[in-house]
Amino acid sequence: MTTSNSDNFSTPSFIQTSRPTQKRIKIHIPKELHEEPIISRLVSHYGITVNIAAALLGANTRDDGWFELELRGSAEQIQSALIYLNELDLEIWGQSRTEEDGW
Repeated sequence: MTTSNSDNFSTPSFIQTSRPTQKRIKIHIPKELHEEPIISRLVSHYGITVNIAAALLGANTRDDGWFELELRGSAEQIQSALIYLNELDLEIWGQSRTEEDGW
C-alpha cells in the first residue's frame, strides 16, 4: 500500500507507520490501578519513550490521579500503547491524530 503526498511521490505505508512521532495525552488513573506499572509497561512492552510532563498521584493518596504524558515512538508503537491504555479502561484526553503531533 502506498500513499501519495503533495509532491506526487508515493510513500509506502510502512514508512509512514515507522517514522518517529510524538503524542501528548492526559490519562486518569483510578485508585484501584495505583499499584499497576502502567507507564513502565508503555516503555517495556511497546518500546516508546515516555516523558512525564505533569502528574498528580501521591504515594499514600486515596484518590484517583492523573498523568500528562509525552509519548514518542513510531505511529504504530504509539497506537499499540493507546490500545493498551484503552483496554485498561482509562480516561484519556488529548487523543489527537498521531500524524498531527509528528516531529
